[in-house]
Amino acid sequence: MKIAFLTAGGLAPCLSSSIGALIEMYHHKAPGAELVGYLNGYKGLLMGKSIQFPDNAHEYAQTLMRYGGSAIGNSRVKLTNMENCVKNGYVQDGENPVEVAANQLKIDGVDILHTIGGDDTNTMAAELVKFLSENGYDLTVVGLPKTVDNDVYPIARSLGADTAAEQGAIFFENIANENTTSTRQLLIHEVMGRNCGWLTAATAKKYREKLSQRPFADELLISKERWDVDAVYIPEEEMDFDLECDRLNELKEKKDGVNIFFSEGAGVETIVHEMETEGKDVPRDAFGHVRLDEINPGLWFANQFKDKLKADKVLVQKSGYFARSAAPNSYDLTLIKQSAELASDCGLEGKSGVAGLDEDQNNEMGLIDFDRIKGGKPFDTSKTWFQELKDEIGQTNN
Repeated sequence: MKIAFLTAGGLAPCLSSSIGALIEMYHHKAPGAELVGYLNGYKGLLMGKSIQFPDNAHEYAQTLMRYGGSAIGNSRVKLTNMENCVKNGYVQDGENPVEVAANQLKIDGVDILHTIGGDDTNTMAAELVKFLSENGYDLTVVGLPKTVDNDVYPIARSLGADTAAEQGAIFFENIANENTTSTRQLLIHEVMGRNCGWLTAATAKKYREKLSQRPFADELLISKERWDVDAVYIPEEEMDFDLECDRLNELKEKKDGVNIFFSEGAGVETIVHEMETEGKDVPRDAFGHVRLDEINPGLWFANQFKDKLKADKVLVQKSGYFARSAAPNSYDLTLIKQSAELASDCGLEGKSGVAGLDEDQNNEMGLIDFDRIKGGKPFDTSKTWFQELKDEIGQTNN
């Protein structure tokens, strides 16, 4: 039996750990199995680049669980985007990338493929399962859902998201001290989240929890209010710009600086519309997603606020790469091991799908059909904890 692993998309604090957890599971359940890893996601699969894991790979499982990133590498490749695959040299002109990938799996004799990634990764896995099934090749594909955005239907909590929120909070614990470098300073903490504000909200919540445990010295101008979060802007909620400026200006008079947690996806439609109106090209990836790093939403947003808030200094800091590259925390490690337990069982039983917490089944761990997996799940802003957070910081106008 041959079992293959593939990680794809952006990083999340679960990739190397998921491989480690799966290796450990198969060591006990199928000790004679051959284990391989495709290098750099679907790019490696298309180009036939892989590594064979040593027989004693299980001895390094715990080491993998202590690392962020992906030991076997990632890439963003859409198998159904033939033009992009040809352009990048992954396949020859006229070749169908799905067929090329499927044939490579057949050539390599893979029986079980584990895809660790977000909705794009797992929808591509679904294409492989469909193609191979229609062409008489029996391959089991079991995905594990990762994304720091926590925006995959119907996954209640994707692997790595909790860690990313925790790490984002740690990041801002240091950045918040920048409020001492200038008067009337505007600090914008830009958090990842293309279509979903969950990570931004959860990061703000975890930061404020950390803040509540710290000592302060009001007499020496180290006050909790000065280090606190003043606004949380996410894609799911519209902002009354003028009202928010009035509110934040009042805060500036009281505490001098303002701290904003901003989801990178907030206001993207406005930015894209502005760029298109001006005849500018909007940079997009192979999946058609706007390249947020290139349009720089946080900086655009800061420029809108700078004059209105009469800020002496504006600082935009992004925690994304810091947070997504971390090793998983204890919550995520537990979830990763639970997911790997189910994924390995399903792999050996010949059942394809995604192993995750199913929102439609009381958030229980289960095998979710690939057809039910899709991205773009918004954050439920009616959550009690989020409403309480907004009330506490006085942000009630959204």
